[in-house]
Amino acid sequence: MFNLQVSNIMDNLEEVTEPVSPSGRYFNSSIICAYVFGFLESEVPINDSQTMYLLKHVFLPINPRFSSIMVRDKHGKMMWKKVEVRPEDHIKFPIFPKNESSEFYDQYFDEYVSKIMMERTPQEKPLWEIHMIKYPTSNAAGTLIFKLHHALGDGYSLMGALLSCLQRADDPSLPLSFPSRKSSESPPPYEKGFFKWFPSTIFSFFKSISDFGWSIAKSSMIEDDKTPIRNGDEGVEFQPSVLSNISFSLDHIKQIKSKLGVAVAKHMYGTLRNSSVVMSNLIGPVEPMALANHPVKGLYFTMTGGPESINIAVMSYTRVLRVTLKTQKGFIDEQKFKFCMVKAFEDISKAATEVPNKSKG
Repeated sequence: MFNLQVSNIMDNLEEVTEPVSPSGRYFNSSIICAYVFGFLESEVPINDSQTMYLLKHVFLPINPRFSSIMVRDKHGKMMWKKVEVRPEDHIKFPIFPKNESSEFYDQYFDEYVSKIMMERTPQEKPLWEIHMIKYPTSNAAGTLIFKLHHALGDGYSLMGALLSCLQRADDPSLPLSFPSRKSSESPPPYEKGFFKWFPSTIFSFFKSISDFGWSIAKSSMIEDDKTPIRNGDEGVEFQPSVLSNISFSLDHIKQIKSKLGVAVAKHMYGTLRNSSVVMSNLIGPVEPMALANHPVKGLYFTMTGGPESINIAVMSYTRVLRVTLKTQKGFIDEQKFKFCMVKAFEDISKAATEVPNKSKG
């Protein structure tokens, strides 16, 4: 079992808040060490004095685990223990050469991100870090990177915690709003009520059983073949990765969807060990946001710790869909992979323009 540096028997059990969940123990073990990375791109240079205040008084109180470490109680069980947090111990300020071009800083930024994606956070402190990149890249005047251990929560809750620190840029007194998932079309009368609920519920029940069985098979017996996008070797999760991004217009995607009458992309799930690609998505705010008076130009995320050679994360913000690719360095040509994805989107878009409009008669 993974020997945590702070896994000593604690005499004062009153400081222990709650047990560590099985998934929390798994994500912080010798088997896997998983993180969620959130990237905030600022339109203006980063003023760390403003962001430090916000992190201390807004970010830390959001989740008690942000101020806790993993310890063992006298029975040997892993518990979360509340500790005193010095925010300055968790904030990193990388030093790059001065007065260089944005293209130069793009390279430094990519190399820095590749490095911190492989590093473990110290176990004697709460399992999070914030990296302030105060150098302009081609995408932003500065970038904040939130590195949050997966043991602190799932990706949705951690990104939700990050979003709760942000405000609407146009009116901070108003809450952030998100796109509605409800369909604009009303179901026919015979599909309402019990007759709509019953078949969909039964279908969902059996589909859940089918998905669960398939996941068990994937994780224990069935394995994807080795391909140009799947290494399949042991220890892939400990190899360096490269991060790259593709942006698509949400309005363009909606036009394609209305033409073809189908979704352009679906949320896919993958099992950890035997699959080729892990894909996750999040719905982001509709309006532009700000963090401590820093207008947010872009927002995206990724996850580390899995053995897949490709991790795809999709997030919307304002009218842009950001697709973030984490690819195994030296095994996958990320530029070629990005080209293939963009080309596929262009082919779908071209096909949609050739579909005649549906008549409303």
